[in-house]
Amino acid sequence: MKARSCCLAAKMTDADCEKITPVLLKSRTGEFDLESILFLKLRGLGIHDLGCIGECMNLEKLDLSGNNVTNLAPLASLRLLSVLCLSANRISNLEPLRNCEGLQNLNLAGNIISSIENLHCLQPLRKLENIRFKDNTYNYTNPVCRNAAYRNIVLEMFPNIKVLDGERVVGRGSELYQLCKDIDDTIKAGLYKNGQLVEHSDCKPWVEDNYWEIKRSNNAIIEEAYKQFNDVLHECRLLNNRATHVISQTERSMSLKKQPKQYAI
Repeated sequence: MKARSCCLAAKMTDADCEKITPVLLKSRTGEFDLESILFLKLRGLGIHDLGCIGECMNLEKLDLSGNNVTNLAPLASLRLLSVLCLSANRISNLEPLRNCEGLQNLNLAGNIISSIENLHCLQPLRKLENIRFKDNTYNYTNPVCRNAAYRNIVLEMFPNIKVLDGERVVGRGSELYQLCKDIDDTIKAGLYKNGQLVEHSDCKPWVEDNYWEIKRSNNAIIEEAYKQFNDVLHECRLLNNRATHVISQTERSMSLKKQPKQYAI
């Protein structure tokens, strides 16, 4: 009977979690002491009240995406927080995040942040390097992103930002990314005229036919090296398949262990 009560309590905890409570946190992490929790994922649980989340003083990574959060006040005490995902909520006021001085990665895509003024409170966060207000993959955005000068203003407000909305703006790879983006925009602009696709009948291939085909050499040494390379490549593929199979079996066995036991009364 006691086991059945525990099972029912666990189910109720997962279903009825509109507010974050110590019971919910302990059941999700297995930690008895809230200050021992370093990583926490509470994605898509229907949470609207952050409750006692502020008591997790040593929390470093927090995922609250896909909930109904509006008030971020309980997060103000999380000074060690470095990664925070708040995508797909109903957030408009970011003021409490001003105190999260360790924040480096912040995802706010899919909320209701309406103006640039709402972002000023994030300027004291000197460690902030990656920030996201829109995510084209999931079609998440914020009203502030409709501002024509949004991108330039944000980059000016946050000079230490390296990645904005998933696009690297400084550092290794940023120049290549911008170059590819410019080329892509130029090609798209040249393909269309007055909204219609323009066909160019006089276009010719850049290279001759069979240019990209691998030409085998008559040199025996090169041929042997080529054969050995293919053999090694084949072995790597076999090892990869075996590793994938073992990982799949392990994940399946772990998921079975996590399933609650059924007790007949």
